[in-house]
Amino acid sequence: MTFTTLGLSDVTLKAVAEVGYTEPTSIQKQAIPPILEGRDVVGIAQTGTGKTAGFTLPMIDILASGRAKARMPRSLILAPTRELAAQIGENFVKYGKYHKLSMALLIGGESLPEQKRLLNHGVDVLIATPGRMMDLFERGLVIMNDIKVLVIDEADRMLDMGFIPDVKKIISWIKCRHQTLLFSATMDREIKDLAEQFMTFPKEIFVNPPSSAASTIKHTLIYTHEASEKRHILKELLDKEDVQNAMIFCNKKKDVETLFNILKKYKLPAAALHGDMSQYARSDTIEAFKKGDVKLLVCSDVAARGLDLPDVSHVFNYDAPFKSEDYVHRIGRTGRAGKEGKAFTLVTDIDFKVLDAIEELLKKSIPLSMDFGFPEDFAPRRAESRKNKYKLPHQNPNKRKPPAAKIKLAEAPKPKKDIASKADKASKKAKDKSPKKQESAFGDYTPAFFKIKI
Repeated sequence: MTFTTLGLSDVTLKAVAEVGYTEPTSIQKQAIPPILEGRDVVGIAQTGTGKTAGFTLPMIDILASGRAKARMPRSLILAPTRELAAQIGENFVKYGKYHKLSMALLIGGESLPEQKRLLNHGVDVLIATPGRMMDLFERGLVIMNDIKVLVIDEADRMLDMGFIPDVKKIISWIKCRHQTLLFSATMDREIKDLAEQFMTFPKEIFVNPPSSAASTIKHTLIYTHEASEKRHILKELLDKEDVQNAMIFCNKKKDVETLFNILKKYKLPAAALHGDMSQYARSDTIEAFKKGDVKLLVCSDVAARGLDLPDVSHVFNYDAPFKSEDYVHRIGRTGRAGKEGKAFTLVTDIDFKVLDAIEELLKKSIPLSMDFGFPEDFAPRRAESRKNKYKLPHQNPNKRKPPAAKIKLAEAPKPKKDIASKADKASKKAKDKSPKKQESAFGDYTPAFFKIKI
């Protein structure tokens, strides 16, 4: 099957051909025709399968006729991160080059006056992160009365980042009849509820099992005793592997900076990427990585999804991710579009629990490297961890010791009752039972007229 069989216009097909694509991916084959028909669509597919083109191509044809009014966008695409929003914008520029469609990005870190100017001119395609969208709507700079198509992209990432309540609020502002498209890598209960609440008989498309990894990726596990040993193992890997370029994932922003500085000391062409950087710095870093000026990108999970980086040869999980689903998204940066890729994950004892979850998700064990780390200790230490109901001492050395057991009050020795204390209690009881002397309202003084007898 080729793009010509999907019902796209000739000018859109011309733009696709110029990019060099001839055969659509599975999600594109199944999503484009029903979108062109005007149906609501739920698309569930793993990262790197072409979901973005799956909705941008038909949207370009849907919006080809018509004109945008000031502050009234004709379509809205919600994305969880600035990078993903920017990538979607690049798709519209690339595939819509022969259409006169106007576009605006509403993302943090960009000029607010410039965004206002674009909105006042009228835009056909509005791409926004939830926070900036809510901000501009509440200021009265966006009117939602002419939305023809609403897209919620990377809905599972929206869920992870806590954006679903904001997304629901934004959808509730759209009072006109519109087409809704929802794309995600996983189908969580909350996402299913979102679809049921805001979509009308959607066409459901499932491509590959949810959260599965591409078959073109070679997985490797490296076990070490201490986290401090990881930097030496990583340096050894970078020296021995044929690394054209690589993404190196850390769990924390401060660890990204620390590892970046270590690689700089090794005089390696590295750059850092995390959420605390300005939008301009992040964009420049990504562009330098795409061009090849930067060979190693040390990053947080902000780079795990949405970046269009088709030629990444290696992914290194310097830290095992906190969630098993994030493993799939991280390694999905390599092995894209049928190309081969390699993914190395460095683990210590504290990662055994998440490693079990990752292997359960992948439905297979990750092969252990026998050339790096301490492979001979891996099996016994992991078995010990599984047998022990609680964490092993070496798994959480900073955990406080439980407080010493307190003696129950019931077990404390009771004081002996002597005869004197019994007598005092009996005397007090008798006093309580004796008639009380009635006090006068005038105190000790009683007026004479109270004593007169009639």
